[in-house]
Amino acid sequence: MSGIKYLKLFIPVIFMVFLQTCNQNRKMVGLQIEEKPVVELKHVKLRGKLRVVTDYNSTNYFVYKGHTMGFQYEMLEALAKHLGVKLELTVNNDLVSAFASLERGDVDLLGMNLAVTTDRMEKFNFTIPHSQSPQVLIQRSPVNDSTGFIRNKADLGGKRIHVQAGSSFQEHLVRLSNEMEMPIDIVVVDMLEEEGLISMVASGEIDYTIADENVAMVNSSYYPGIEFKTSVSLPQNLAWALRKGANHLTHDVNMWLMDFQKTKEYKRIYQRYFKSSRIEEMMQSEYFTVKSGKISDFDDLLKEKAKIIDWDWRLLSALISQESNFNPKAQSWVGAFGLMQLMPETAYRYDVDSLSSPIENVDAGVRHLKYLKGKLDETLSDKTDELKFLLASYNVGLGHVLDARRLAEKNGKNPDQWKESVDYYLLNKSKPEFFNDPVVKYGYCRGSEPYQYVNKILERYSNYQNIVLLN
Repeated sequence: MSGIKYLKLFIPVIFMVFLQTCNQNRKMVGLQIEEKPVVELKHVKLRGKLRVVTDYNSTNYFVYKGHTMGFQYEMLEALAKHLGVKLELTVNNDLVSAFASLERGDVDLLGMNLAVTTDRMEKFNFTIPHSQSPQVLIQRSPVNDSTGFIRNKADLGGKRIHVQAGSSFQEHLVRLSNEMEMPIDIVVVDMLEEEGLISMVASGEIDYTIADENVAMVNSSYYPGIEFKTSVSLPQNLAWALRKGANHLTHDVNMWLMDFQKTKEYKRIYQRYFKSSRIEEMMQSEYFTVKSGKISDFDDLLKEKAKIIDWDWRLLSALISQESNFNPKAQSWVGAFGLMQLMPETAYRYDVDSLSSPIENVDAGVRHLKYLKGKLDETLSDKTDELKFLLASYNVGLGHVLDARRLAEKNGKNPDQWKESVDYYLLNKSKPEFFNDPVVKYGYCRGSEPYQYVNKILERYSNYQNIVLLN
């Protein structure tokens, strides 16, 4: 009996030790899979950039004649400007993956047309609506008459409808299907968003899909064979998503959005992408990159010439877009000419002039870039920021950039570092206390131009990388 009593007393002790061990193991496991902390506005400002995922399509984010455009793009640019930070934009047309990246804390915001559903609100914060749109059925026009159109949601039973994985269209169709005697045949598609599915309906690859009405309206100009007059939902709120718990950042974005939607700028942006006939003209153009994959008439030339300096051709395209907007006849007030806006003295060195062909102009410009890069290779010990130094040198001249390096070194800054070092002294080289410094050899320059030039080209290049294929 004494042994049994001893065992009864000992068992609870063993159980408590077991629980403590489990808790310790659970804590250890928690440390291994610990999520990133929730980011608020102060963290965004401290970081200096807002990390956003958007989708690439005919309304949200695209390139037209070399210019980055889109409803979401312009809205997000305005938000970043308001916050005083840089917009770091990446593309992901896979909604499941995009939401996962937000949940992990890899990004701060999903800047898309996201329907606010009950299921999503349990997992994420949502802003106030940036727009509204009902969901509509996309179907092909019958050959002879309109009797073949589906006009009632009840008639969707038994129909095969393709929708994007993780979309609100999928959620809504599942609810509709559960209410029907004959369920809807829902086919979920990965890595293809609503515009891709609209294209498949138009080509006859599939019979039906679901889209937001405003997106369907824009695409109907490009695919005249589709029909979208059958609504399958009431108008839904479309908003941006943030990480669950980012309540202060959500509040700050909402306060801005409420004010912004009252402005003429918001009305202009919405009108441009959803009400204007201009968007129809863009979609028909060969320079509408969503459909054509082209940036300009000179893509093949730039792919060839970029090899001379071992550049991505999209970077060379970004530079030329900034310089001449791809106009081979462009001429500036200071005499620069052609696609690469060569100054006469630079052009003379490479045996070209204003009458030379676009091929000769680009060839000369690229050879000049190669020359500048060679000089910088001899000068920079750390070449991490060499591209920024090279772009600035192409814009304002190598001498002024070397002056800014000398000023940085004199003032205890790293002369091989661009940001918050050489860029600062170049930006301020229009002020007497800077250009009159004894270390300055090339005098005054309007430093804001090369400063903005570098930022604009790299931003445009980033957008081209998001949207345009390398080859």
